[in-house]
Amino acid sequence: MKMLTFKLKPKTIFGIILAATGVVVILLTFVSNHLQKSQSVSAVISASTDRERRDYLEGFGWELGEECETKELTIPQEWNEIYTDYNEVQINQGFDLAEHKGQKVMLYTYTIKNYEGASEGIVADMLVFDGTLIGGDVCNTSAENGFLVGFSGE
Repeated sequence: MKMLTFKLKPKTIFGIILAATGVVVILLTFVSNHLQKSQSVSAVISASTDRERRDYLEGFGWELGEECETKELTIPQEWNEIYTDYNEVQINQGFDLAEHKGQKVMLYTYTIKNYEGASEGIVADMLVFDGTLIGGDVCNTSAENGFLVGFSGE
C-alpha cells in the first residue's frame, strides 16, 4: 500500500484559505447581484385602480393633485433614439418597455405638488398594461426647465 503525504507550511495553508475565501466572496457577490436584478425586473406592481397608482407614487414621497389625466397610447414597434433613451430610464428603475413594443397601454398623468425647486409643471406619468405598472417617469413639462427622471426623482 502506497501512502501519499503533503507537508504544508503554515504560510501555504494560510494562502490556500485566503484564496478559497476570495473565490467564495466573488461567487456570492456575483450570484446576489444577478438575483437582485432579476427580482426587481420581475416584480409585479398592480396599478389597475387610481388608489393603487396614487399609493405607489406617494410611496416615493410625492404629494399629488386631485386630477388624473388618462390616455391610451401604443408603444411603437420600431424605436428612435428618444424611445431608446426613455427605456434606459425605465431599465434603471426595474422596468423594460421593450417587452411591450407594439402594445396599447394606458398613460396616467398626475400633478406633483411638492417637487423641490419647482412649484408647477411637474407631473408623474405611469404606463400601465393590463393593470400592471410597466414604466413611467417624473418630468417637468415646461420647455425652459424640462427634465425627465425615474419615479424616485433621481
